[in-house]
Amino acid sequence: MLLVFSGNLLAQEVMSEGYRRMWNDSVQQAIDQHIEKYRKADARIVLKDAEAGTEVSVEQTGSDFLFGSNIFLYGQLDTPQKNQRYEDAFGTLFNQATVAFYWKTLEPQKGLLRFTADSPYEYRRPATDPVVEFCQKRGIYMKGHAIIYGIRRWGHPTWMSDDRREMEREFEAHIKTLAKRYGNRIQNWDVVNECYDQANRGIMPDDYTYKCYRWAMKYFPKEVTFNTNECDMHWGPSRRYVEIVRNLIDRGVRIDNCGVQMHIFDPNEAMQIAEGKSGNLSPQKLWATLDCLKETGRPTFVSEVTISAPDDTEHGRAVQRELTRDFYRLWFSHPNVKGITWWNMIDGGAAPGEPSFSGLLDKDGNPKPSYEVLDQLINHEWKTHLTLKADEEGGIHFRGFRGTYRITYINCKGRKVTIEYQL
Repeated sequence: MLLVFSGNLLAQEVMSEGYRRMWNDSVQQAIDQHIEKYRKADARIVLKDAEAGTEVSVEQTGSDFLFGSNIFLYGQLDTPQKNQRYEDAFGTLFNQATVAFYWKTLEPQKGLLRFTADSPYEYRRPATDPVVEFCQKRGIYMKGHAIIYGIRRWGHPTWMSDDRREMEREFEAHIKTLAKRYGNRIQNWDVVNECYDQANRGIMPDDYTYKCYRWAMKYFPKEVTFNTNECDMHWGPSRRYVEIVRNLIDRGVRIDNCGVQMHIFDPNEAMQIAEGKSGNLSPQKLWATLDCLKETGRPTFVSEVTISAPDDTEHGRAVQRELTRDFYRLWFSHPNVKGITWWNMIDGGAAPGEPSFSGLLDKDGNPKPSYEVLDQLINHEWKTHLTLKADEEGGIHFRGFRGTYRITYINCKGRKVTIEYQL
């Protein structure tokens, strides 16, 4: 199945025969079958005062699946036009945003937290209140990332004590502060980020992962959900990660979702995959990783996605497009996956040392082919829009993607009726 989304390059002109063998027709058909089975449901609705043959509009208005991006550059691009294009992706392409709560830059000076709009500037770490207010206005589901970071050099303020007992007190106080300020306004949190190898992360409190989740359970409202966020799909199935999560759950910790990352930071790796020279991220290995994480008994978020283009040529952008399409289709088809979050939306907007061409938008804020292919999938292929005729009972039956719907028809009295429906 060869599609053109942007530019003149077809998939067969971009991806090698080795890659196409890996993502062959059988793989693509299996993905289609899983999407049909796991992402759709049947609806039967009897419409009040609808006559047989009445035309009924069925329009999906929202998806149960979370498609997101981090929102680390909110308000930080160099022109109003770029900032507007960046914001416009939320609510049109994305229904989820990951909000930066890295403690190191949230509280660079003890007691002075960067919550409000007048806070000092930090690159890729906008003040949190304006971001939260923006997402609330647009109805965007939010994830706070992350309360505690297992890699100390990334997550801890420089003023943090090296005394383990003092650190514990600071950790609990910090969790309490965030819970008090944001309550249930932020629906979801990475309580501890990347805790896989606690012994090699520098000085941390003993058993800090367990303790932090217990504090989060104590201070946050019950409706707020908690994630783990760990490892990379390059590793393949990670029994150790599953063991950590199950152990925490067995000890009474509430973990609602498991996050797993996939970062193709190296442009050379992207090219090797396209040339069929790397099997680290084959369909079979990706699926096996997701199956392994299913054994935690919790839904999976593909929580951080980087797919670098090999370069900023038409060919490089087309490679990024094809990788994006295939990976997203596979993740969306897995029954245990709940959402997917692209990591850096705009070229040049990654952290120092990460690739410059890993965005969905170019440096001027214009959509790249990778953006367009996601728009095609999320807003067209994976969204249901139908025009039906009411049957003899004044009802309709359809199979559609899970989410919210607006159903509109003219009843027998000549009045327009609109129904909101959840499938």
